[in-house]
Amino acid sequence: MTVFAVIQAGLLVGGLVFIAMLLLSWRKNREQEAQTKILPIGLIGGFANFCDTLGVGSFAIKTAGYKQFKLIDDQLLPGTLNCQAVLATVVQSLIFLTAVDVDPTTMVSMVLAACLGATFGARLVSSWDRQLIRLVMSGALLVVASLMLAGQLKLFPLGGLELGLTGWKLAVAIAGNFLFGALMTVGIGLYAPCMTMVYLLGMHPLAAFPIMMCSCAFLSFFSAGGFIRMNRINSRAALVVAITGPIGVVIAAYLVKSLDLHLLAWLVIGVVLYTAITMYRSWAKERVLAGKEALAGSTE
Repeated sequence: MTVFAVIQAGLLVGGLVFIAMLLLSWRKNREQEAQTKILPIGLIGGFANFCDTLGVGSFAIKTAGYKQFKLIDDQLLPGTLNCQAVLATVVQSLIFLTAVDVDPTTMVSMVLAACLGATFGARLVSSWDRQLIRLVMSGALLVVASLMLAGQLKLFPLGGLELGLTGWKLAVAIAGNFLFGALMTVGIGLYAPCMTMVYLLGMHPLAAFPIMMCSCAFLSFFSAGGFIRMNRINSRAALVVAITGPIGVVIAAYLVKSLDLHLLAWLVIGVVLYTAITMYRSWAKERVLAGKEALAGSTE
């Protein structure tokens, strides 16, 4: 079996195990979840995973939609989001594994690094200040987006056509994906940073898609499984997006595959800018809330 065949088999086995766990959870909780509004949740989830396949993280879109319409209990939101991501990222990975001929050594090493980062690096990163991480990464992504823009305008040499890395570039990619995997445990998505790093190291922008998608797919098996075991999910909401999410993925995947290199580079720039702005807004929002809480405490 080839390396990619092993990865595909792992994705399929993990996906089937997840489906079995999710169905058991749904059977156990279906009476108390009967009032869950599956139509708006399914539409929001499908659209979010369409955007996710383009590189724009789905968690922020889903969270905004669910909160706006009061669709899912806040206490169950983290687990539900993780479960909703599983099958969508599996489908993403299977599509892009066959669409992009990424170097197997680069692919496997970066995926393993992300998984190890989420497993072992989480202990270190969880002690970091989340607000500082958001602010630093927002600024860093803005700088990177500016460099990418300069490259597109022929003002600065950037990007490339490579589908694999060797030497110090591979070492940097492994270290970077380890860090990005760890950062996922504090709510910082892997997609945009991974896409940025791959592009800056001279790889083809399309090469980022199977790498980042497989990283998240394998990570999500463990995170979602943990939430299901703790019964901290809305299984009805997770189940409907397990259907609509992959549909959104398939539509977006073939849109991405049909783009030429120039348009794809512009897409990457847009994703990085969007992520930088989203991180900054999250930082600013939490800062305002902290200020209000401090003010309320001082007046008591």
